[in-house]
Amino acid sequence: MNVSLTNVDSVNAILQITVAKADYQEKLDNALKTFRKKANIPGFRPGTVPMGMVKKMYGKSVLAEEINKLVGENLYNYIQENKLNVLGEPLPNEEKQQPIDFSVEGDYDFFFDLALAPEMKLALSKKDKITYYAIEVNEELVEKQIDSYKANYGKYDKVEEGAKETDLIRGKISELEDGKVKEGGIFVEDGIVMPSYMKDETEQAKFVGAKAGDVIVFNPGKAYDGNEAEISSMLHIDKNAVEAIAPEFQFAITEITRYKEAELDQDLFNKVFGEGVITTEADFREKVKETISDQFVPDSDYKFLLDAKELLEKKVGDLQFPDAFLKRWLIASGEERTAESVENDYPKILADLRFHLIKEQIAKDFDVKIENEDMKIIAMQAARAQFAQYGMMNLPEEMVENYANDMLKNKDNARNLLDRAMENKIIDVLKTKLGVEEKVISLDEFRKFFEKEEDKAETEA
Repeated sequence: MNVSLTNVDSVNAILQITVAKADYQEKLDNALKTFRKKANIPGFRPGTVPMGMVKKMYGKSVLAEEINKLVGENLYNYIQENKLNVLGEPLPNEEKQQPIDFSVEGDYDFFFDLALAPEMKLALSKKDKITYYAIEVNEELVEKQIDSYKANYGKYDKVEEGAKETDLIRGKISELEDGKVKEGGIFVEDGIVMPSYMKDETEQAKFVGAKAGDVIVFNPGKAYDGNEAEISSMLHIDKNAVEAIAPEFQFAITEITRYKEAELDQDLFNKVFGEGVITTEADFREKVKETISDQFVPDSDYKFLLDAKELLEKKVGDLQFPDAFLKRWLIASGEERTAESVENDYPKILADLRFHLIKEQIAKDFDVKIENEDMKIIAMQAARAQFAQYGMMNLPEEMVENYANDMLKNKDNARNLLDRAMENKIIDVLKTKLGVEEKVISLDEFRKFFEKEEDKAETEA
């Protein structure tokens, strides 16, 4: 087996693999023997088919399979052993590669185009100044978060007074016919409505001010403006049956409950941060402030990385890319891609690739590696963040860990988490190697950075 590389230029190369008969003969013979044992040919018992017949019938396809295996193995072994930083996947060379005739055993030549990543040098220095924007957590943000906790951990209490728009009204729902309860009609024992969800103001007004014991006659179709999902859910019927319902139903109110926010007390402290972790309002506010500050760190890191990207791209300067190969590979590897779509998307793809290579170079220069423990940590962080979106703050560690493990079992999730873990480590490297100056700014000031980016993107579009 002979494998050789010819550099066309600094970012394009041709890899030639010559497969001699001696390289594949033993593998071919063994494969045919195995095939002969399993071959099911009329007139012959398994294992008794003449080898000549097996070769005549299946030799060409078996040879092609064995050659392709050899070529594939040697192609990727050569790339790994020679530490070639290739972009995309090797593609058959369109000029040198001749059609292969597997009906004749002999020597075969294979030619592949390779795209090589451009070489770059990154000399990071404390002289490279960059600002890290830390977001200030003021009292207004703390108060908003506390209000959110109070709302999330509140509960519904029974009230005797007239219903408000946001109250939950429970009762028996009955279909009417000629003003009377229809025999065999739709009936819901424990119906629930909230007036604020009703689209029609007239129907909504029928429930506002009502009390337990009142009977309301209303039109569900009008109340919810024909929303099949809302109506079917309230009446416990199939969506397809909504259109045929009667125009009048009665709602016999049995109970009205009103949502009451949680008090700022020990019970709330325990629910948010765990049993006995916080015991005073002052400590609770400080812990809330700390929590918000931690939540802002990924945003500050993201802005830092964007600014670092601009600085790093200036340091590496212009890079040559194998444009023709990359466009050809993009078309070949994407079923829905066309030459036109690739041409339109190529500037964005190239920009992403450029920064990806810069990050790879940083990882290589500073020996950045991702271990299993790093993946577990980043998955746990992602799990906690998802739970936090639903106000679930103080969950058992085992529950968070199980959810994180499930995330890692999904290949797409695992790949995204790996990228995030690597990016976090690269950010840590940049914080230590560049001249970082921290600046504390308000959340409104921070958001303006991204408003400018959006305006810029819209202008370019």
